[in-house]
Amino acid sequence: MQVKDFYKTLEDLGRMVEERQFSQARTLLLDENPVDIAELFEEMPENTLVLLFRLMPKETASEVFSHLDSDVQQRIVEGVTDKELATILDELFFDDTVDFIEEMPANLVKRVLKNTDPTTRRLINQVLKYPEDSAGSLMTLEFMELKKDETVAQAIVDIRRNSLEKETIETCFVTSATRVLEGTVTLQNILTSRDDTTIQEIVDKDIFSVGTTEDQSVVADLFKKYELLSMPVVDSENRLVGVITIDDVLDVIEEENSEDIYIMGAVTPSEDSYLKSSVFELAKHRILWLLVLMISASITGFIIRRFDEVLSSMVLLAAYIPMLMDTGGNAGSQSATMIIRGLALGEIKTRDAFKIIRKEFAISLLVGSVLAMVNLGKLLLLDRVSLMVAVTICISLFCTVIVAKICGGLLPILAEKCKVDPAIMASPLITTIVDAVSLTIYFVLATAILHIGG
Repeated sequence: MQVKDFYKTLEDLGRMVEERQFSQARTLLLDENPVDIAELFEEMPENTLVLLFRLMPKETASEVFSHLDSDVQQRIVEGVTDKELATILDELFFDDTVDFIEEMPANLVKRVLKNTDPTTRRLINQVLKYPEDSAGSLMTLEFMELKKDETVAQAIVDIRRNSLEKETIETCFVTSATRVLEGTVTLQNILTSRDDTTIQEIVDKDIFSVGTTEDQSVVADLFKKYELLSMPVVDSENRLVGVITIDDVLDVIEEENSEDIYIMGAVTPSEDSYLKSSVFELAKHRILWLLVLMISASITGFIIRRFDEVLSSMVLLAAYIPMLMDTGGNAGSQSATMIIRGLALGEIKTRDAFKIIRKEFAISLLVGSVLAMVNLGKLLLLDRVSLMVAVTICISLFCTVIVAKICGGLLPILAEKCKVDPAIMASPLITTIVDAVSLTIYFVLATAILHIGG
């Protein structure tokens, strides 16, 4: 929905509720996609929100509910009756119900569980026991399961009878009598096979599955690598317990990417969005990293004090410290960003460390040479500094770029090897390390070339 249409629809719905034109409001809502309705509900006051939610058919209401943020879901749950809540839960897919419960406060969780049937309640409690961010916590229990010894004709009857209750039927999962996973069969293969063909004759046994405790990031990597739409989840005895679908994996990928962006910006990841987080919470997520970086940056102050005689002998050198530090930090950040992305996509492995060093060294020679030559011309023609001072600055710049590129390429690999998120080695930390190195190079070269402060 376009921004202009969004606000017009929002205004029209508010006016219809005020004028008690509920039939028109219902019609207007049902003309919209459930995802767009969810976005409209995000902007509505609580009394209008609950009223409009009640106007929708239960199937539409449940689909809209699954797309709402947890705080809006909570407002709806608090505003509806137990009977209405039970209706919502009946229509939700199982994995959406689990996601919803995980975000609710304890008092509402008790109310939600009270309004589910005993079987669903038992299954919910079972899934909630799996570790957070594991395959078990992602899976749905609403998948199409077929027995290997049934015929295609029997399978089609099963699919027709149960399809409305399943989250996905494009891929059916084939099991033995004891629920051991045998393989998969697509709906297309079933529909194009003879009625008397048994499922085990057309089953595809070349499948990927994961255990219930497998980390969600590993699951996401498998989905990306093999372009999967669904994946079975099995227990220690290879019995089928659930299925992970692509929509849940997309949420994981978005979550992982957001977490990396936060860490690369030296911010502790937050579960809530920016606008919904309090000032205190946002400050808390930033202050720790700022303290760490502030303390680590004091190393550069120590280096400057260590070479204060060099600066005292030629104050001009101090004017080019920011340029060296910024260029080194930027060069290192470029390399780190490329390597972190490669690690995240599986294009780079820790065993590629020596290849990375060679490549970054070659890149740094080219980049450093160009920057040094351009800077030499600027120093001599515009800044009018002496030749030896210009040479000192440019050699320092050249060496700084080399060190920065190699550090930026190698540190994320080292982090991955140590089982630490490589995103930690992004801009702020790389910059801090390179700043210290570039200053040391600068002052050592100034002492050697200009014969000062020694």
